[in-house]
Parts: sequence; structure tokens; C-alpha cells
Amino acid sequence: MSFEAPLETTKGNIHEVEIGAGRKVGGETTFPFHLWEGEMPNSPLIAMEVYDEPQSGWPEAVRKVYEDVMDDPVAWARKCQDEFGADAICLQLGSIDPNGTDASADSAAETVKKVAAALDIPVIVYGTGSPDKDAEVLKKIAEATSGAGSPIGPVDDSNFRLVGAAAMGYKNPVIAFTSMDVNLAKQLNVLMTQLGVPEDKIIVDPTTGALGYGLDYCYSIMERDRLAALVQNDAKMQMPIFNNLAPETWKAKEAKVSEEEEPTFGDVETRGILWEAVTATTLLLCGTDILVMRHPQAVTLVRAAIEGLQAQSKEKVAS
Repeated sequence: MSFEAPLETTKGNIHEVEIGAGRKVGGETTFPFHLWEGEMPNSPLIAMEVYDEPQSGWPEAVRKVYEDVMDDPVAWARKCQDEFGADAICLQLGSIDPNGTDASADSAAETVKKVAAALDIPVIVYGTGSPDKDAEVLKKIAEATSGAGSPIGPVDDSNFRLVGAAAMGYKNPVIAFTSMDVNLAKQLNVLMTQLGVPEDKIIVDPTTGALGYGLDYCYSIMERDRLAALVQNDAKMQMPIFNNLAPETWKAKEAKVSEEEEPTFGDVETRGILWEAVTATTLLLCGTDILVMRHPQAVTLVRAAIEGLQAQSKEKVAS
């Protein structure tokens, strides 16, 4: 007698969120790549990151890829779109950091408009995690991208009223950030929906850890997010997931320490690329919808992983 594995269907589904340029994320009715048990209408999206100021402190492995465009975020974004095939751009507004350049909201908005105008793919705009400055800037960004559907974040429990109101007015999705806690994530989603932000305009950032630096805990939090959304049919947890993994990956010791310092670690460039690719692939398996990535070779590896997982799932459906 042959064995037939039982099918596990779910009660809930993930909201589908439109993020501009005709792209959507979310919509799942099953766990990641379980196409024999439900649907994944939208493939996970790879958003390559672009900064609005040069990143001189990056490891050589990634700095050399972008050194010809680091002074120009428009050229940088075009390179990611045209040469590396990014699904979207995550424009990281490093210049607005109050402890750094502390650029103005108007300056940031002007940069966002120039980048968005130069691209055919969606632009996600992300601040620095300074709640007051992010609120000031993201309100201006929402106005500058009115009608484009560009997601803006991070939005937390201290600035969600200001940013949420602007996002509703200009129809931007918001990225709700909480620090690795399912209950806090749900609470922020509740607060935003009570404010009036539609559920299909919310994406969650549950905090991302890199391989060896909190990834196991991040994975378990995302699993619990998906269990609540799909199995428990919790409407306040049925939002797509965003993982800002590139900054976390490339600041890990293993991704950047030199071969002279750690001769047993192997080639530093290969190591960094694999550190990012393994982190991203792990996040795929626990339900991410948007991956923010940096190195084009890591992107190639992860795209192949997505295609392979989809193909295997479709084969199982067919059999």
C-alpha cells in the first residue's frame, strides 16, 4: 500500500498588497511553496538596495560592484534594474540620519522623485529607524510619491499616527516595524487599522537577523506570524512580510572579516555572497514576501532558489 501524505489546508490568507508599477506581494493561502495545499499567486520579490549617499564603510566585495555609481542614487538604481534584474528598489535614506548627514525632508523627497522617475520597477522607501526624523521625512515622501503606491517605512508605535495619516492621504502602503515579537506586531497592526489604514496597505517588518546573528529567532517569529495568519485565521496578522536583510548580513563578522585575520574562513568575497544568499533563502522558507538584497551574485543564487522551489512544488501538484 502506497503512502499518501495528508494535505494541510488553511483557513486564512495573506492580504495582497499592490506596491506600484503593477506589482503585488502577498496573497498566499498556504505555507511557503506548498503549492499542492494552496496558492502563492505572487512570487517573492527581490528588492535591491540603493542608498542616497556613498557607503564608504562597505566591505570591498560589495563596494567594488557599486563604486562607479555610489555618488548618484539614480544611476545606482538604474544599474540594479538594468544590469542585475531587480524586481524593485529599496531606497535606503541613510542621509537623513540625525547622527549623520541629517539631510532635510525636502532633500530626501527630491531624491526619491528622481529615482522613481528613472525606473520601471517599484520603489520602496526606507528611513533610518529614528522615529521623529522618519515621521517628518516619510510624510514628505508620501506626498512626493502620491498615487505611485510606493511603500514607506519603517513605521513604529511612536510615529504611526503621523506616517499612517499621510500614507492614507496619498495612498502609500506602510511598512510596520516591530522588534521580533508577534504580540507587538499584532498590536501595531491593530493600531494602524484603528487609525484607518486599510489592511491591504500594511506590510510588516518583524526585524531580520543574519545567519548566525539571530536568524534562528527571526525564523521562529516569522513562523508564528504565518501560523497566526493562516491556521488561526487572525485578520490582524495577515500582512505580507518584508525583510531588510542586506544591512544585517554584511555587517556580520563572517561576511567581512579578512582572510589574514581568519585564514580558516576561506575567500572573503565568496563567504559574504553565500552569507547573504543563505540568509535570504532561509527567510524564503519561513514566509517572506520581500527580500532586500545587496550583492548581485547573491541575488542570482536566491532567484535560482525561488525558481527551483516553485518548480518542485508544481511537480508535486502535477503528480
